[in-house]
Amino acid sequence: MANSMTVRKGDKVRVIAGKDKGKEGKVLRSLPEKQRVVVENVAMMKKAVRPSQGNQQGGIIEMEGTIHVSNVMLVCPSCSQPTRAGRRRDEGTRIRVCKKCGKDIDK
Repeated sequence: MANSMTVRKGDKVRVIAGKDKGKEGKVLRSLPEKQRVVVENVAMMKKAVRPSQGNQQGGIIEMEGTIHVSNVMLVCPSCSQPTRAGRRRDEGTRIRVCKKCGKDIDK
């Protein structure tokens, strides 16, 4: 069973460890079974691709790699600070809450 993560697709995060420390970006993809996320313009890697219908040229493309979820921190949309996310229940649904300002992260 996969553990739930406090970071979801579409969240703004800040990288707190590794070669891209300090960068901010949006989570493009979340992989909860591997505890990893793909963040835009972070952990860029080069990949050789063959010519195909969509990519006539082929060649080397640059794309985002995965980064472990422990190396990113959620940025609160209200206070724009990197924060941990708390949880509270509201009518049977879990809502993430900013630990710094106390406001809801999920709309």
